[in-house]
Amino acid sequence: MSVLAAGADAPSIATQLFGSGLIGVREGLETGIVVMILVAFLVKSERRDALKWVWVGVGAAVAMVVAIFVGIHFGTSTVTGMAAELISGLASLVAVAIVTAMVLWMRTAAASMSGHLRAGLDRALAIGPVAVATMAFFAVGREGVETALLLVGYAENAAGSAWPLVGLLLGIAVAAVLTVLLYVGAVRIDFARFFRYTGAFLVVVAAGILAYGVRALQIAGWLPGGSSLAFDVSSVFDTSSWYGTVLQGIFNFRPDPTVLQVIAWVAYLAIVMPLFLRPVKAKNAAPQADPAPSGESEINASR
Repeated sequence: MSVLAAGADAPSIATQLFGSGLIGVREGLETGIVVMILVAFLVKSERRDALKWVWVGVGAAVAMVVAIFVGIHFGTSTVTGMAAELISGLASLVAVAIVTAMVLWMRTAAASMSGHLRAGLDRALAIGPVAVATMAFFAVGREGVETALLLVGYAENAAGSAWPLVGLLLGIAVAAVLTVLLYVGAVRIDFARFFRYTGAFLVVVAAGILAYGVRALQIAGWLPGGSSLAFDVSSVFDTSSWYGTVLQGIFNFRPDPTVLQVIAWVAYLAIVMPLFLRPVKAKNAAPQADPAPSGESEINASR
């Protein structure tokens, strides 16, 4: 059982589904956009023969993401005591670092992502099928690793519940449907606003995972101050209430955090949130010889 779940009820099913489902929609849509750009480029270039290699790369990336999640989550469940806290704490810090880097990277790279992907795929086509599959693998795997690490943070706080995984799969299913509808031009989404709001949400989630990791490392003896509480509202904080399950299940809040946990949480938000929300400087886009497919052009315009 995780540190945050100890001595308290596990978050409600609805909270677990909502938190991981939102992650699934956002991360799944990011991945779907990547796949859609690759597929659209091949169709437009009349290279449908290479589509199978793109799907090979996508399938391999999905398998890698599943392996990462299973390896971290179920691997740590076999370890007990201080070793389990140490592994959970270190895994949380790694997750926060990678998620932060990816969120900040997507903020600046989104506008040019389509051009980079198409240029990379064009070079891969000249090399051969293996290069195409490899390019698709890394393009999709980059998004998938972020998803796996975020889900580990939710699963740790759910005391072994399978509902976070169910919510993630439902969110990914919704993202897959949206991606298809976007590709055929059936729906339009303001991606700039969507990724801005969900990105800010993920920053707050990462702050909670960071606080969780700090507490785990304090229990393991790697960080000091495990007995120095910043406050304790356990007597008035109802862990089984709607707000209790939301705060615990989505934001990793606990009613008795240590001073170091609060410092880490506040410092992370004070540094990362302004970095994420600051305006992106517009760059002059190079003219393109051919217009993009309807779904892809909608993405570029929205970003």
